[in-house]
Amino acid sequence: MKLSEIKTILPTMAQVRFQLEDGSLVPEHFHVTEIGKVTKDFIDCGGTVRREERINFQLWYANDGDHRLLPEKLLKIIDKSERTLGLQDGEVEIEYQSDTIGLYAVEFSDGAFVLKSKNTTCLAKEDCGVTDNTTSRRISEIRVLQTACCGPGAGSC
Repeated sequence: MKLSEIKTILPTMAQVRFQLEDGSLVPEHFHVTEIGKVTKDFIDCGGTVRREERINFQLWYANDGDHRLLPEKLLKIIDKSERTLGLQDGEVEIEYQSDTIGLYAVEFSDGAFVLKSKNTTCLAKEDCGVTDNTTSRRISEIRVLQTACCGPGAGSC
């Protein structure tokens, strides 16, 4: 979900609610302790240099059960973040700790921002011979592909 979408939804809400995929709610006395711009420069396993930029909201809650973040207050925090950090209209990810710190994509459904699990992937599938049906390959075929992709002189890994 993009930041502009969140800004459009917030004025329609009586209260800001975040929900996990399993239906459980982030405690209503949470804080948005940070809004940041995260830039990740990296090289994938195929040797391609990449850059990703995202907007990150960190959610946190403590023992102050009376705290409630109103939509208007979150909009003010977003506005200040945009001006101060030069945020563009990018994808938002949510950082939230249940057992450990997790990064989530965000969607909106039934009056709540839903924290959606994110998955890793290979960004150089064509270079490594990875297809969508890789799980149906024989182990011996996968070993040959790993050697071709990640072996000596392969230029990656």
